[in-house]
Amino acid sequence: MTPETPIAAADAVQDYVAAYLAQDEVLAAARTRGIELGCAPISLGTGAALRFLTTALQARAVVEVGTGTGVSGLCLLRGMAPDGVLTSIDVDPEYQRVARRVFADAALPSGRTRLIMGRGLEVLPRLADGAYDLMFVGSTISDYPLYLEEALRLLRPGGVLVLDNMLDPELLAAVDDRDPEAQALLEVARTVRSDERLAPLLLPLGDGLLLAAKAP
Repeated sequence: MTPETPIAAADAVQDYVAAYLAQDEVLAAARTRGIELGCAPISLGTGAALRFLTTALQARAVVEVGTGTGVSGLCLLRGMAPDGVLTSIDVDPEYQRVARRVFADAALPSGRTRLIMGRGLEVLPRLADGAYDLMFVGSTISDYPLYLEEALRLLRPGGVLVLDNMLDPELLAAVDDRDPEAQALLEVARTVRSDERLAPLLLPLGDGLLLAAKAP
């Protein structure tokens, strides 16, 4: 690279990243259904990151808050060990109904998914300490600091917390307005960065992913 080499604009880079991995018909259908129901699915880049992480961790136990229409769950499951189980929590019965169909269309055995209806902060305390390889949260942004506390209990040493929407432009623009969700993003970002038990990484994929690996 030389000073005369043109630098791609940030949006062009994002487009390239999003198009790097193609999605199959099952994933595309789940994404379309989510949009129809008003449930914004994760980006293609975010999905690729989730699959990469569960593959690298050889994950057998994953929990997500925010089932949606199964887009994130399918990405997580495709990287998990063949006997891995995804526990997915959501308050919307229609979302989970669609997600069940998506998982069936992907030919996943029913025993590989455990869909739980309810609020994340009411369900997570019932799950076992140190039993999870990865926790993905893409729902209820105002509760992110509380989800971090739950993750520290639920994750095994070396386990990874993934928080979505950390660079959402609308929320970042609302920080000065004391928006509760924007303040929650700032709080959790600062806490993760300063906690010696965690190794953090902020990735500009989709609307931003904050990763935090729990130290051994």
